[in-house]
Amino acid sequence: MIDLDHLRQWIGREEVVHDLVPPSLADRFRATFDLAGAPAAMGDAAPEMIHLCLALPAAPTAGLGPDGHPARGGFLPPVPLPRRMWAGGALRFHAPIRLGATVTRRSVIRDVTLKEGRTGALCFVTVDHRMDCDGALAVEERHDIVYRDAGGAAPAKAPQPAAAGAHQETRSPTAPLLFRYSALTFNGHRIHYDQPYTTTEEGYPGLVVHGPLQVTMLLQLATRLRGRAPNEFDFRALSPLFDTTDFTLNADEDGDGLRLWTAAVGGPMAMEARARW
Repeated sequence: MIDLDHLRQWIGREEVVHDLVPPSLADRFRATFDLAGAPAAMGDAAPEMIHLCLALPAAPTAGLGPDGHPARGGFLPPVPLPRRMWAGGALRFHAPIRLGATVTRRSVIRDVTLKEGRTGALCFVTVDHRMDCDGALAVEERHDIVYRDAGGAAPAKAPQPAAAGAHQETRSPTAPLLFRYSALTFNGHRIHYDQPYTTTEEGYPGLVVHGPLQVTMLLQLATRLRGRAPNEFDFRALSPLFDTTDFTLNADEDGDGLRLWTAAVGGPMAMEARARW
């Protein structure tokens, strides 16, 4: 039984974390995504989405749960469901994050809700993040987290393959790519690097491709297509991607913006996003 009234007592809880933005982080970020460019220097604008690598929680190794996430409680509510996933969110970009600057992340729990899904109870936690760079607003983010019961990782029947976008690129979710992104974001979640755990304990067919990694690649695609990064980027996770097959980045025109999505080759839509300028 989930005591929703107890969990909703976390609404309004705030966490503030400060960080510095070293040029070396930008170099590692660009290397992870094979982005060209000269070595980063102090004062340069950092790559978009690098804010997900900054002001991160730093739980001690002894304080991690069996899945590699920090143990329940603390800033996030202690939801008594074993599986935690990145469900989606929204980004608003206001100003660049500059290398050498001080970044402050202010996070507030906006809502905690409970729903019933195909595999059982689903608890959604919504967190609002504000990233300031040297005191000026740089990025606003809504982060949707979902907790669910164990099991039910595989769909009851094979879903329809996703359509190809007018613009399409193919990516390979290699083990080094997944490891590097986990390292960039200090993400200990074992489904991204521990194959025996992922297949045996969580029932997935392979390592899971990070949702934020997919969103970063889609935003980079939108930037390449329009020549500059979008001001607004909304997204939601629909199904997981695994390291067992390549996946595609897709984009279609959508009014004055773009509709974008990822999909495994021959598989269903995984992450859906919309970019606006």
